[in-house]
Amino acid sequence: MATAIRSLMVPGPVGRLEALLNVGAPGARFAALICHPHPLHGGTMHNKVVYHAMKALTGFGFPALRFNFRGAGLSEGVHDQGHGEQEDVRAALGFLYDETQLPILFAGFSFGAATGLRVAVRDERVKGCISLGTPVNVEGRHYTYAFLKECTKPLLMISGGNDIYSPRAELQQAFSYAAGPKRLRIVEGADHFFLGKLGEMQKAIEDWVRETFRIAPVEEM
Repeated sequence: MATAIRSLMVPGPVGRLEALLNVGAPGARFAALICHPHPLHGGTMHNKVVYHAMKALTGFGFPALRFNFRGAGLSEGVHDQGHGEQEDVRAALGFLYDETQLPILFAGFSFGAATGLRVAVRDERVKGCISLGTPVNVEGRHYTYAFLKECTKPLLMISGGNDIYSPRAELQQAFSYAAGPKRLRIVEGADHFFLGKLGEMQKAIEDWVRETFRIAPVEEM
């Protein structure tokens, strides 16, 4: 489904955040926020995993906001090791809610998941969370997920079976913290970036939205 896209700057805590908003369809039940991977390793809102997650969610007619964390692309500020970036997520959530007045589904990939989930699970405007390529074992960085004990909203985790940053034992431990309802989907043969398997990742998101929230894609309505 094609939707109009607006290029804009979202007011952030340390300056403006470059963003793209897929406008969505009339009568949409949710809006979606999608967060990108680590900006010091080339991550931006144009990342292919982020793009395919957006396509899955806009397929239901949802308005969808992607933005660049501070210091990435045209966003102002400098990288803050995931601390200030949580404030960026809060700013983006607030902007999206004010713009659409809709409950929000959060999705994040890698750094975007680890950073955004900390905000999304505690924000009442967010009604469901999607974590893609959840990083649990990354050299030089320490990611923990005990905070997911607070997550009583629907949670979907999708990782590649060959994701070196999400070894299954550590991923299962992170997943176990979530109170539920929750679903863990392993895409066999996929690496961290779901190369060659992006369609399977996208379908896993679509299936979860359809089954969890009882919503059909726009083309099936």
